[in-house]
Amino acid sequence: MHAMLRSLALSWFSFFSIFAYAGGTPRGAPSKPPEVVASVDLKRYQGKWFEIARLPNRFQKDCFNATAEYALKADGKVSVTNRCKSITGEDKMVVGTAWSTNAPANTKLKVRFFWPFSGDYWVLALDPAYRWVIVGGPNYKNLWILSREIPLESSLLQKLLDIAAQKGYDTSNLIFDPNIQLR
Repeated sequence: MHAMLRSLALSWFSFFSIFAYAGGTPRGAPSKPPEVVASVDLKRYQGKWFEIARLPNRFQKDCFNATAEYALKADGKVSVTNRCKSITGEDKMVVGTAWSTNAPANTKLKVRFFWPFSGDYWVLALDPAYRWVIVGGPNYKNLWILSREIPLESSLLQKLLDIAAQKGYDTSNLIFDPNIQLR
């Protein structure tokens, strides 16, 4: 019995060690975390956002036409519904929960789609009218550029790419949604 428990404990330790290592910072990324905006009004943030571009990640592999919908819950947490189409045309959807880790600023959130795992969701840049947002994480591995509406002005897209690069993100690897049109 003790051998079985020890084996199970070692398996879990190995799994979490690999998981923690996979969360490292990409080569060439700044050594300190990126700055976030001063504050986010979660009531204004809720609603539908269209994904314009993202850094590659395993959980959105082969996704396009991606959207994220946020709704404030009675307990102050945020319901998160991500949708996309797969390259085979299949509709994909995942529902999760987000919560602020720095209330009342609400600029650093954790998002959980599958217990016990959660990820960082930091608001790096936000339009004062809440028309666009740049979201990433402190390890520079995840980045999303989202907009309330499409098509997007090409000059605005360039501005958002410049902001992300100035914050230390490698924008050369961004995946742009093929269905997002520019004006």
